[in-house]
Amino acid sequence: MNTRVISWLIAIGAALLFIPFLGVVHLFDWDEINFAESAREMLVTQDFARVQIDFKPFWEKPPLFFWLQAASMEVFGVNEFAARFPNALIGIITLVLIFNIGSKIYNPQFGLWWTLVYAGSLLPHFYFKSGIIDPLFNLFIFLGVYQLYLMTLGKSNRQRNIKAMLAGFFIGLGILTKGPVALLLSGLTLLVFWILSRKWKTFRIVELLLFGFVAFIISSVWFLPETLNNGVWFITEFIKYQLDLASSTSTGHEQPIFYHPVVLLLGCFPASVYFLGSFKRNTADTAEQRRFKTWMKTLFWVVLIVFSLITTKIMHYSSMCYFPLTFMAATYIFHIQEKKFRFAKLLNILIGLIGAVIALLLAALPIAIQYKEKLKPYIEDKFAVANLEAVVYWSGFESVIGFFLLGIIITTLVYWNRKNPVRGAQALFLSVLITLQVLFYVFIPKIEKYTQAAAIEFMESKQKEDCYVGTIGYKSYAQYFYTARTPEKSPKNNSEEWFLTGKTNKPVYLVTRIDRIRRLDSLQKAGFPIKKIGAKNGFVFFKREANTGK
Repeated sequence: MNTRVISWLIAIGAALLFIPFLGVVHLFDWDEINFAESAREMLVTQDFARVQIDFKPFWEKPPLFFWLQAASMEVFGVNEFAARFPNALIGIITLVLIFNIGSKIYNPQFGLWWTLVYAGSLLPHFYFKSGIIDPLFNLFIFLGVYQLYLMTLGKSNRQRNIKAMLAGFFIGLGILTKGPVALLLSGLTLLVFWILSRKWKTFRIVELLLFGFVAFIISSVWFLPETLNNGVWFITEFIKYQLDLASSTSTGHEQPIFYHPVVLLLGCFPASVYFLGSFKRNTADTAEQRRFKTWMKTLFWVVLIVFSLITTKIMHYSSMCYFPLTFMAATYIFHIQEKKFRFAKLLNILIGLIGAVIALLLAALPIAIQYKEKLKPYIEDKFAVANLEAVVYWSGFESVIGFFLLGIIITTLVYWNRKNPVRGAQALFLSVLITLQVLFYVFIPKIEKYTQAAAIEFMESKQKEDCYVGTIGYKSYAQYFYTARTPEKSPKNNSEEWFLTGKTNKPVYLVTRIDRIRRLDSLQKAGFPIKKIGAKNGFVFFKREANTGK
């Protein structure tokens, strides 16, 4: 079977994995709703040049991903499916690309391994079912680095120059997706590879200039018109925000320096375990294969070190590591299959520990939730206790997926990894792939009902009412997207103080958490015209009538 046929089969399989039932659950705060709201506001205002939240400038991200989401919403309507559909397409493209690149680096069998390892690992797979920006951003950086690798293989100056420009093209698109960090990561990877090569002539100055120039031109598709039309203030604020995000803890996402290694170890299971066995050098590899490995290792360590050193740490910041991590994991399995490596038995311990914890948690959750009344006295978080009041049907049969995964893990450890570790790897990745489907379609909708569904359903109920809706005591973007807010329903003063006490010409609805209610209770007891109108699953709802406030 040739690679073209296999590519089409992978595309069809990926479409079946990533597209169905994308709208089965509400978008999650913060990032999913944040990004979908920016795309929705582009459609409302018909202003596609500037990114906005609550119809005010949003400096955090450039517009490329929001353009894709807005186009999807134009086709499918403003809903969860449309917000996540671009990443489903990106997932299809990604799996087809890594199969073809893997086939060129080694052979189609390796390409299939890389595809399975990527699709059968937890977070790498799950992100293609999300509405966050990183899958597109990571794809552009990977393609940029891949073109730099091809550039180093070029036989003529013309070939090398073309690859340098293609690398700049993809990195420019990365800048348009998430900002200058695309150039930072690719530039550092290039610099470190240059140092490791120990050859001054690894790159020519003209190639570096072409790379940077094309990246600048592509990113200028947005930056330049914005600056010419509206001056430098927006771009200045954008750059200032990026610097603040890297150096401050104002976002509340400060974590220890080992945060991202732990995220990758657990979140990329089982690929992360095989990755740990992949650093043994294989002397049978060709020079081109060794060179690509060096690029992938360099990219991995650059991303991991950069995002471990910056103050703000969020789970998906290290998601660029997924490409090199899954590539290295696939090489390890492939070399075992080719009888060039032996399976390291010590990896069995990690597979058993991590896999058993995940499987047992999945098996235990549907059972434990049926005894929630007995668990409540042991939970100190008042909001979490109230969340458990949600009426969600668990049959207990959902535990089967956890026991299924545990069975595969045990079989892999005690049989396959002794007799045939390649078969064990196949079983492990395929079982995780199946588990992920059940998680997305069965577990997550139920879990969402405990966490945010009550607040979102209340906001949805206010879509057709001429009113203001805000949150008190916690940050959210749901009040924008799920009330279908328009400029007319967006108060000029969006502070908590205004929502609590400001003069209003429309009814004001307030959403808060049961553990953040003190200020509202105080105002109500002091005789301020604010009324509690309901509570559900840890969220409490208040209302102020029009023409009230200070």
